[in-house]
Amino acid sequence: MNMDEPKKLIPIYNSRGEIGALLSFPYIYNLAGEWIGWVTAERTVYSVHGHFVGTLTKDPRIIRKREVATTVQRKKPPPKPPAIQPPARLPLAPTLPEIGTQMMDVLEDAPYLLPSVDYGDLREDMN
Repeated sequence: MNMDEPKKLIPIYNSRGEIGALLSFPYIYNLAGEWIGWVTAERTVYSVHGHFVGTLTKDPRIIRKREVATTVQRKKPPPKPPAIQPPARLPLAPTLPEIGTQMMDVLEDAPYLLPSVDYGDLREDMN
């Protein structure tokens, strides 16, 4: 593979079948092309600020338990990638199974957990 080739963008859907984010492993972008998080090889999703967000399913969707009982260790984010230009056309969602009442769809129910670098209540204090 040519290192200058852009990585394939994989749509991440919400439970309504709408595209809510794009994955260019390991980086997750919003539909404006801004970096909002990353995913580990174990499919764990973190925000750009290093906070646990949830798990990337095979659908793909980002889900998490509605009640997170334990605190997940904050991780150091990877280097900030350049912004991307999302394509004009993206594939339609496959048929998505129900996720159960104990789980929530992050892109649908808690998108504030994936702010861009400049936004978010959980970012480091700039002072």
